[in-house]
Amino acid sequence: MVVDAPVVATHLLDDPCKYCTPMGSFLRKSSLDELPQLYSVLKGDMSLSGPRPALFNQDDLIELRTKKGVHTLVPGITGWAQINGRDDLPIPEKVNLDEYYLNHHSFLLDMKIFFNTFKHVMTSRGVSH
Repeated sequence: MVVDAPVVATHLLDDPCKYCTPMGSFLRKSSLDELPQLYSVLKGDMSLSGPRPALFNQDDLIELRTKKGVHTLVPGITGWAQINGRDDLPIPEKVNLDEYYLNHHSFLLDMKIFFNTFKHVMTSRGVSH
């Protein structure tokens, strides 16, 4: 992102692409910007799969997740919502997918998420900016 980019979720920007640098766009589309989060997984603050962490100012997302109990899950680098739409999903739909994960998470579902994430990253599926 450029230095003067607003501090909001990208879905709240009118034109997110105007705030991305060429290197930032590449890192985002290739999902390489997620690699530092592996450290958080090793520390135990995150898991490989689970709902993506909310930004501090995503009050709408935080409120809906709290109502549905999703906030009790450890956040993940990838999740059920990410392989089912990523940036293309409206907040309520993301939370419904997070709730599905809450109610159905298992080793097999995590494996499905992991392999689908790999496939989506290779094709940049669901990345809108």
